[in-house]
Amino acid sequence: MFQDLLAQLHTLVSGLEPWQQVLALVPAGAIPFIESYFGSFLGTTLGIHPALAVPAAVIGNLLATFVVIALSGRARDAVTAGRARPRDEDKQPSRFRQKVASALEKYGVPGVCLLGPLIVASQITGPTLVALGAARGRVYLWMGVSIILWGVVFGVFGSLFLAAIV
Repeated sequence: MFQDLLAQLHTLVSGLEPWQQVLALVPAGAIPFIESYFGSFLGTTLGIHPALAVPAAVIGNLLATFVVIALSGRARDAVTAGRARPRDEDKQPSRFRQKVASALEKYGVPGVCLLGPLIVASQITGPTLVALGAARGRVYLWMGVSIILWGVVFGVFGSLFLAAIV
């Protein structure tokens, strides 16, 4: 199914003019699990220069992720402001929350942000960190670093892949 989505995106973008291809990578980068890395790879395998493909995919991913982080931060503020009583100590957090909290404790915000794309989309990782109480500034910073880094790595990989098959 995921391969079908990538193939459909490739077909859609390959039929556009070069300047339209670059613009199409911005919303492609905003799609969870496509993000900056597959968006950059897609663009470079279409023959778009990495200096154009990577920033386009990165911008889309940054915009989508930062909007979701901001919304989750506001939601967290609203929920925590409404708490007048201490948390119920008998209530156990969910397994997912325990795993993310454990990863946050073990690797910190930088580690979770940099390794997060290997497991889930950045649009899920960032808001989850904010919901767990991580400092928003650090989440924005490290999600930005992660999105740019993964975009550059896959953009270079896409260029090398294209050079190898042509």
